[in-house]
Amino acid sequence: MKTSDARAMSLDQLDEEVLKLKKEQFNLRFQRATGQLENTSRVRVLRRDIARIKTIAAQKRAGEEGKDAKVSKKSKTAASAKSKK
Repeated sequence: MKTSDARAMSLDQLDEEVLKLKKEQFNLRFQRATGQLENTSRVRVLRRDIARIKTIAAQKRAGEEGKDAKVSKKSKTAASAKSKK
């Protein structure tokens, strides 16, 4: 999955995508253990995709919290300015 595709997704979509990829990773581990895995590089690609999506989701969550913190900080500053008058 490309980074630009993941950035266009919402947080819920990112969480669903991580779940889907983890299920696929689980199945690939079983295939490797039973000797049925043919495309071994897929394990590495999946691991990196999961990390990439988790990173983007964390950045989005931090961005939302940052916006909330800025709004609450501004409202606290405005409230304290009113109380000083």
